[in-house]
Amino acid sequence: MKSKTPSDSLAISTHHVLPNDTNNLKNLFGGRLLEWMDVIAAISAHRHCRRVVVTATVNHVAFHHPIPYASIVTLEAKVSRAFSSSMEVFIDVFVEDPVSGETIYTFVAVDQNGQPLPVPSIEPVTELEKERYDGALRRRQLALILAGKMKPADATELKALFM
Repeated sequence: MKSKTPSDSLAISTHHVLPNDTNNLKNLFGGRLLEWMDVIAAISAHRHCRRVVVTATVNHVAFHHPIPYASIVTLEAKVSRAFSSSMEVFIDVFVEDPVSGETIYTFVAVDQNGQPLPVPSIEPVTELEKERYDGALRRRQLALILAGKMKPADATELKALFM
């Protein structure tokens, strides 16, 4: 399978924060932002592997700043690293009133029966893409440990940080 660059998976969406998107304080519901992020990340993962994809994990999410009613929110997603059947997707969130943040989703390519399928590898180009690529294995190992799918002793990338 031919490798791809992160820019091959670029997906961008823009949303206007409307009354039905807001809470009692007239700020964007966190759940609505997560919904938008999940959709754009899925599109990015699909563009990378051209397969049906499903959300496997979402890393830690923290809402540092409220996004007020009438804001314009732009989300940009790219695959930062691909493993055998899973892909890590970085999402940058921009608000036109300058607040930004990022959250990482992991998607898995699956067949019509929900079984994992292989995906193309990633060849990062820009410095930011290389930085995100290098950190992806550590984030993956941490997620697997937290999910009980990997023993801490087997997390070679994480151990290297502390030894």
